[in-house]
Amino acid sequence: MSVTFALMAAAATASPLAADASTPGSNDGIVVTGARTEQSDDYTTASQTTTTRFPISQRETPQSVSIVTRAQIDDFKLNDVNALLATVPGLNVQAAETDRVYYSARGFDIQTFQIDGIGLPFAFEVQTGSIDTAIYDHIEVLKGAPGLLSSTGNPSAVINFIRKRPLKTFQASAGAQYGSYNDLRLDGDVSVPLVKDGSMRARAVGVFDDSDSYLDRYHLRRWTGYGILEADLGPDTVVSAGYGHQDHRSRGAMWGALPIYYTDGTRIDLPRSANTGPDWAGWHVIDRQIFGDLTQHFNADWVARVIVNRRAVSEDDALFYVYNNPSRAFANGIDPSLNANGGNVRAYPGAFRAETRSLTVDAYVAGKLSAFGRDHDVMLGVNRSAQNYIQLSSYDSSAIGAVPLSLTQIFDGSFPRPNFPTTFDTSFAASSNTTTKRETAYGLVRLNLADPLKVMIGANVTHATSKGFSYGANMNYDTTRVLPFVGATYDLGSNVSAYASYATIFNPQTQTTTERTLIEPVTGDNLEAGLKAEWFEGRMNASVAVFQARQKHLADSAGFDATIGQTVYTPIDATSQGVELEFGGQVAPGLQATGGYTAMRIRDNDDRPVRTFVPRHTVRLNLTYSPPTLAALKLGAAVQYQSKIYLEPKGILTTAGTQVRIDQPGYALLDLLAAYKLTPNLSVSANLRNVTNVKYLTALNYDQGYYGAPRTVLGTISLKY
Repeated sequence: MSVTFALMAAAATASPLAADASTPGSNDGIVVTGARTEQSDDYTTASQTTTTRFPISQRETPQSVSIVTRAQIDDFKLNDVNALLATVPGLNVQAAETDRVYYSARGFDIQTFQIDGIGLPFAFEVQTGSIDTAIYDHIEVLKGAPGLLSSTGNPSAVINFIRKRPLKTFQASAGAQYGSYNDLRLDGDVSVPLVKDGSMRARAVGVFDDSDSYLDRYHLRRWTGYGILEADLGPDTVVSAGYGHQDHRSRGAMWGALPIYYTDGTRIDLPRSANTGPDWAGWHVIDRQIFGDLTQHFNADWVARVIVNRRAVSEDDALFYVYNNPSRAFANGIDPSLNANGGNVRAYPGAFRAETRSLTVDAYVAGKLSAFGRDHDVMLGVNRSAQNYIQLSSYDSSAIGAVPLSLTQIFDGSFPRPNFPTTFDTSFAASSNTTTKRETAYGLVRLNLADPLKVMIGANVTHATSKGFSYGANMNYDTTRVLPFVGATYDLGSNVSAYASYATIFNPQTQTTTERTLIEPVTGDNLEAGLKAEWFEGRMNASVAVFQARQKHLADSAGFDATIGQTVYTPIDATSQGVELEFGGQVAPGLQATGGYTAMRIRDNDDRPVRTFVPRHTVRLNLTYSPPTLAALKLGAAVQYQSKIYLEPKGILTTAGTQVRIDQPGYALLDLLAAYKLTPNLSVSANLRNVTNVKYLTALNYDQGYYGAPRTVLGTISLKY
């Protein structure tokens, strides 16, 4: 720590680069959801709103914050949330299936996204279907337990997507992309003032994405539409309303992934294109959101805001799952009875329909109070959310586990579509129907105790309830918790601050044990301390942090139970400890960069490593350079490194009765880009991904996996006006 501080202190006294006259995130009208980044080339923002309801700089925030701006999204063509989050320091994107993805930070799962500060929890703690990034201005990632504003303290991080807002002047853009595996993308974005002075304005965004895949038979088609109206009701009042719609449809999709070991413990030699999904298998997810907000400024110091978000997600899926692992004898065509442990791969196809309906209302007031000769920041708010989730199933019992499958049958997609009953099962054992509610009051005081010292004291009081059932398990709970938060920053100089924070963790879970009882909520705490620095009026930020997160009752997979068609879990206690270094912004004229390094360990109460499917070391680096003498040219590179991961599955045994350990060695991915502005309005670019063609497993959360994409290329033509 002393070495890092010395370096930062030296940098703080160095003569700064000449800052651009325009600062990033300059607002057009009243924007309280976060700084606007789309009209800037910068890779950072001067302020963020995820930690509080009022904008403060990253240096003033006593927790780790990462920003992905619109410029970085456009440069690296981060078209979906998985590609975007894979570039964020300290975050891991774990694609355990083709259409369902887990995210983690500092060793623990991220289970809630926010949009403009409003939390949207995942059903079953996993994101189903892709998310297009075209409708967002930028993304803010707060690492550590953000219990103050996220209703219940998410154990690892919260990801806040800031929507694009209308501009008071006309702006339009369009793009066409085409790349490997017939990857076609068309997008358009128009912002229009509806009256001459721009006091009423509208914006619309539309995207069509259609792509084959390096995976055999897999195909994804995604439609995204977004519209928003905004009006100034007066000089201090803004109202907005909008609608977002996304239709995600895949075929040849995997539910679960590939068996990657024989039962004798040897690895199956699988091609990168291996896929268990037949043509008829796929996920169809439609996500609709209606939202609105009213913002009232009372004076220069005080603002009040009310936000409403209505979300409806519909799923209609026909899926194909395989379980167990093949015996080498059966794979070679020998009588399967020679396999003493059974263990031959069996099919578990199913059809599912699901509906999620949620309504969230959030209201707060924030401003300044004067006391003892100083101004202090105050924020008070309330939040109420209700969500109903229903999932129905349909099974052809004659197709489930009937006969063992050979390796050829597993991967050639020849398994016929079962005769799924047209009537879906609504019974207690074969469906899910839950209603969850959260009622929250939150508050924060940021005390200006001295010119260099700021102290935050806050709390969140949440009443969380759930009623219903899920595949033979009761989902009932009723609990109230108080989640305190304390943080402080101390300026060590004009550019460098020290900080520390303490946050508590409380998060109800939906996972169940082998006895089908609901696992208790996660509880624990998060400690963090470090140094932060900024230069060029916030256009460059850097930080170093040490952290510790302790969790109790964390659900850990105990394997797939074929009798109920569910993964079952066991609770564990775990502690994550580590260090994180991060930077982002303008490093030199024409050079923009973000990056970071995270090193950690995760242990249980007996000091044994747990959650070994999460890498202990990760490196992220994203940079672009436009030569001052040739500003039309932009070159860039991105590096994503993670150390080895492994899993000792509960359900796979060798013929000798010992467990199989699945390993994925550490690897690094390299992406390159080149872009050129042919005119001020027209540009072309090319993005080359996985340049060195590394072959790697995307995740090892469970005892299956599949391989990531090989080298690909994407070309783009963009028009802006």
